[in-house]
Amino acid sequence: MPKKSRQNRLPGEAYAPGIHARLWLVDDAGEHYLGVGKVRLMEAIDELGSISHAARRLGMSYKRAWSLIQEVNQLEDEPYVAKEVGGAGGGHATVTETGRAAIARYRQLEDDLRDFLIQRARKRGGRG
Repeated sequence: MPKKSRQNRLPGEAYAPGIHARLWLVDDAGEHYLGVGKVRLMEAIDELGSISHAARRLGMSYKRAWSLIQEVNQLEDEPYVAKEVGGAGGGHATVTETGRAAIARYRQLEDDLRDFLIQRARKRGGRG
């Protein structure tokens, strides 16, 4: 068991007893990736309609959130998040259909990975 101070920093989610994993979808060039942090950010933007509100909810700076959005927007020809410059009420951000499809692909693969790891953990007697 890791030190208590490191428990919150274990890589990835606990998909099965004693098994943590990280999942990334990487572009063909191997330069850009989609991981759980970027997916969570896009989900929050989709819900809240704002990069700054999503960043605040996730405990990150707007600058960091905007940097992550710029990275995910380079994964395909079409952007995952579209930003609209706003007036007095501020700007607005929208997750595109391409972005929603990427989130769905990621979450499906994550579910498949979780199912696989749970099966493997059971074969090992439920221990990691």
